[in-house]
Amino acid sequence: MLGEFDFIARHFQPLAGAGSLDLRDDCALLDCPAGEEIALSTDTMVENVHFLPDDPPETLGRKLLRCNLSDLAAMGAKPHAYTLNITVPRDGMHDDAWFGAFSSGLKADQQRFGVTLLGGDTTSTAGPLVLSATVFGRLRKGCALRRNGARSGDSLWVTGTIGDAALGLLVLQGVLCDPTGFLAERYRIPQPRTGLALNGIVSAAMDISDGLVQDCGHMARESRVALEFVASAVPASEAASASGEQWLERRLTGGDDYELLLACPHQNEHALQMACATGNVPVHRIGRVISGSGVRVLAADGSLMRMEKGGWQHF
Repeated sequence: MLGEFDFIARHFQPLAGAGSLDLRDDCALLDCPAGEEIALSTDTMVENVHFLPDDPPETLGRKLLRCNLSDLAAMGAKPHAYTLNITVPRDGMHDDAWFGAFSSGLKADQQRFGVTLLGGDTTSTAGPLVLSATVFGRLRKGCALRRNGARSGDSLWVTGTIGDAALGLLVLQGVLCDPTGFLAERYRIPQPRTGLALNGIVSAAMDISDGLVQDCGHMARESRVALEFVASAVPASEAASASGEQWLERRLTGGDDYELLLACPHQNEHALQMACATGNVPVHRIGRVISGSGVRVLAADGSLMRMEKGGWQHF
């Protein structure tokens, strides 16, 4: 393994951009143009909690970055830059070749999403591999989308398909079969919905990371309303549908979707669909916002469904 500073120079200086000072100082410099403000989000991934030990290293940096970018997408911010912290086990498993693949994945996604590395920190541990990133985005001042703006009468929408990543984890654990590899790919590499021009269209937005049911609960609580959706209206991929209806609850509560949950006034529904079509992002109406509190999941016949588990929680 390289020494710390040679390690940084080899794998991460090539990823550094404007404001990073070539990773040679203890701080970076972040400029914010007049009339804009900075949105930032941070996430940590721990081995055997957020990813599996045998996940390909080139997918891990991409997943870490994309999970954070999903938060920026939910706020309507344009990705700008990020910092990276790495805590490496002393077991020798993560060698120079491993980090070469890890940084190559990051490089590909930097080019795709228009971000560069500002800096970070490297440490070692006797425990598992720990990866942490903080992303910075820019948006017009006062235009950030929030999760607390949903109002009774709004319709409820989600982007993409829900439940693929939760089933993908089961595939990688040997519980389910997935001949196409689609579900495992969705677990390993999320698709953050950056670039959608939803500011001024939707009344509330957040990304779905802890499971649709639980994240609906977050939006309902912050907006002081109730959210109601029909389980059969929640979009499923072909691979998820093929797994069978017995996995419906897992799809609704499993987490790691990194799609967007949106509340939209009726008069803006066409604008929402057009904005998503322009961004080539599928969007589906699944329910509505009503007065009250909490989350109601309905069966096709309108009866209330009971969920054994609401979603992912660390504690």
